[in-house]
Amino acid sequence: MALDAGAPALWLAVLALGAWHGLNPAMGWPLAVAHALGERRASAVWATFLPLGSGHFLAMAAVLLPFTLLGLVAAWNRPVRLGAALVVLLFGLARLVWRRHPRALARIRPTQLVLWSFVIASAHGAGLMLLPFALGLCAPGHTLSAGGGLGGALLVAAVHTAAMLAAGLAAAWLVLRVFGLGALRRGWLDLELAWAASLVLTGAASAWMVW
Repeated sequence: MALDAGAPALWLAVLALGAWHGLNPAMGWPLAVAHALGERRASAVWATFLPLGSGHFLAMAAVLLPFTLLGLVAAWNRPVRLGAALVVLLFGLARLVWRRHPRALARIRPTQLVLWSFVIASAHGAGLMLLPFALGLCAPGHTLSAGGGLGGALLVAAVHTAAMLAAGLAAAWLVLRVFGLGALRRGWLDLELAWAASLVLTGAASAWMVW
């Protein structure tokens, strides 16, 4: 099947969101830095990022798969995509108003990295942010709709997670090898506001394109 006309832009969005998620400290790269410092070897970041990536991938798949199944029904595709965009928009608005994390998140130890990453990504709406672009790639008649679309949704989640890991590893490496730990104390960024705003923008843009 020929490449869909809009597919390159959608894939670029999937990669860009992966990088954005990876650079966000809330997704876990400071844990990798802490582990590497504790082990006194930079290669120890891999032992943290592999479970972080696994949890992130599972969080993406848990959101993408059910929506993709619904979206593959041609008659429902537009309502599902519009509904998904509105869910992203409303979730982003809610994050702008209520920026505190649920207390239950504090009960999950960072040593439980796969579970921790899955819950953190889910609580931040990371899968929702990716959803409109995955639905566009897996819509009926598009390349990734072949074979039921589920494989396509998993591919989107995998590509996104790979970009997330690359960006997170780059951030951890820069702190460990270039800027030093002091950079975290001097220049720590709280990206919660920017994260919520990106959810709102993603939802609004997606709803406009589907409408």
